[in-house]
Amino acid sequence: MGDTMSHKLLVVDDEESIITLISYNLGQSGYEVDTAMDGQSAMEKIKTNSYDLIVLDLMLPEMDGLEVCREIRQEKIKVPILMLTAKDEEFDKVLGLELGADDYMTKPFSPRELVARVKAILRRIHYAPGEEDIAHDDSRMVIGHLTIYPENYEVFVNEDQLELTPKEFELLLYLSNNKGRVMTRDQLLNAVWHYEFVGDTRIVDVHISHLREKIEPNTKKPVYIKTVRGLGYKFEEPASL
Repeated sequence: MGDTMSHKLLVVDDEESIITLISYNLGQSGYEVDTAMDGQSAMEKIKTNSYDLIVLDLMLPEMDGLEVCREIRQEKIKVPILMLTAKDEEFDKVLGLELGADDYMTKPFSPRELVARVKAILRRIHYAPGEEDIAHDDSRMVIGHLTIYPENYEVFVNEDQLELTPKEFELLLYLSNNKGRVMTRDQLLNAVWHYEFVGDTRIVDVHISHLREKIEPNTKKPVYIKTVRGLGYKFEEPASL
């Protein structure tokens, strides 16, 4: 089980059978699991507890999953969100990710796949370390006015820390590690999402758009993330700012 007992998860779904199925399988994998059956109850728990990951259904009473996701991000809560939905429409998938979800699964799903997806997300998440860790972190990357701390999952523009979702951070880190190289959307999907979103390259475009809003001085004339027409994107060191 490794260190999974240190992880506390919230499962939000309005179907008791789904709650039971997910909670049992996550519990068997060593996670501590809390549950909620509507969006309002979920938000109350999220605001009063600290969770390492939230499994969030899209269709919920009181507040739907998209509203919950939006409020979590508006409250600056950085917890990763795995969104579930019975719908298999690209619009729903992209909208959920636009609002700050980190991953997406469509019902019906394999409990084994869900647990694997949860483990993969948690492996990639590094929560904020203490001040001592930050002071001794020498692995920073400085590109233009950006300073990236890979181990701390932190990004600064000059002295201002950015609020990035875990997936936005991973995308920025991958692009910066491949500075100067043209990366296709499929390459970015495989590298950052670690599995195939067949035909869903809009997911990459959504996250690129969000990153540009946060790091570019002018989103209409990006200096960091350049679009290479017909191919993909390229991360560059700005010639001047």
